[in-house]
Amino acid sequence: MNQTLILASQSPRRKELLAQLGYQFDCISSDIDETELMGESASHYVNRLALAKAQHIAKNQPDTTIVLGSDTTVVYQNTILGKPETLAESINMLTMLSNNTHHVLTSVAAVKGSKSNVIEVITDVTFKALTEQEMINYWHTNEPQDKAGSYGIQGIGGQFVTHINGSYSAVVGLPLYETTQLLAEFGLPSPIAYLNDSAVQRKKVEKQ
Repeated sequence: MNQTLILASQSPRRKELLAQLGYQFDCISSDIDETELMGESASHYVNRLALAKAQHIAKNQPDTTIVLGSDTTVVYQNTILGKPETLAESINMLTMLSNNTHHVLTSVAAVKGSKSNVIEVITDVTFKALTEQEMINYWHTNEPQDKAGSYGIQGIGGQFVTHINGSYSAVVGLPLYETTQLLAEFGLPSPIAYLNDSAVQRKKVEKQ
């Protein structure tokens, strides 16, 4: 039975990462309330949102459809850093991260009919010391406005990072290894698993 895959997001970063793995999929934006609950931990927050995004789309899909939801948040000293709305908020967040190590939590949820599962990946990211002028200039690039923690590691903000311990793709928005493992659990193995030896040999010949 053919299965279809839906990414419950319109994030260009997540679309690019999932496409990088070779899957064929559709994208449907999942519009849910992302407000933190009182006393909610960062881990519970990202897991809850990833699952909620997937469930929101899956409820209108047939049982043969796998829906993938994901959420990423930046945490410094147990404080969740969301998307800044003002320059002042951006400076406040980047000041926390400056010359310090923070955690980036990314959760990926898969839902297919009544089955669901969530995985979480935690990556440590260390920043160089930032000047206030750098923070101001960075804000005016318009990159921080829609990024958790007020920076994008795959963009201009990548120059602030001195060290990363964990999954780079998870910080961008979708952990490649863990996503592949999760989809295989739901009966959708990596596309390269479908290649037989003769197909692989043909590719080798074509490249020669």
